Amino acid sequence: METLFIIIVLIFSVVIHEVSHGFAAEAQGDPTARLAGRLTLNPLPHLDIFGSLILPGLLILSGSPFVVGWAKPVPYNPYNLRNYKWGEMLVAAAGPASNILIGLVFGLLIRFSGTIGLPDSFVEIAIYAVLINIVLAIFNMVPIPPLDGSKILFSLLPAKYLYIRENLERYGFFILIIFIVFFWRSLLPFIEICFRLFTGMSF
Repeated sequence: METLFIIIVLIFSVVIHEVSHGFAAEAQGDPTARLAGRLTLNPLPHLDIFGSLILPGLLILSGSPFVVGWAKPVPYNPYNLRNYKWGEMLVAAAGPASNILIGLVFGLLIRFSGTIGLPDSFVEIAIYAVLINIVLAIFNMVPIPPLDGSKILFSLLPAKYLYIRENLERYGFFILIIFIVFFWRSLLPFIEICFRLFTGMSF
């Protein structure tokens, strides 16, 4: 049952993450996500079988403290964005920002659970919600394509360094796999600091 709760929280968290990208693009004049039917919280159009179900399930069953997943990327056309220079960065940042917001909301509920009389069962789910959303936000800010952090980094780089983007995007998936397998522990201190700030608890 615990595994099921974690997967459900993860699915809805990654769906909100992706929908936030779509709404950020829509706000800047790009209707691509809306026309593709992806501005919806219905998880079915967003689910990626491997990234939303198989990978997180395997990580949970293996006892990994680092549970991550993804949904199908919401499509957008950067050429439709009103602010071409910073538009892609704003679209990219919207996903992690949504996860931080979710984590903050559930963190506050945990902090005031005794005052407002929330049951322990809800607090347990809220702890998962905070932790999962912090992990999603921090993981997605890693500047490796196709993660959001890479798009933010590329938006900040001067045009003369665009060749770096081309090279990283060509090998990004393989670099990301290496990072997940060998270097994911480097994210744990940041995850723990954020979790303590949001909830007042340690994990």
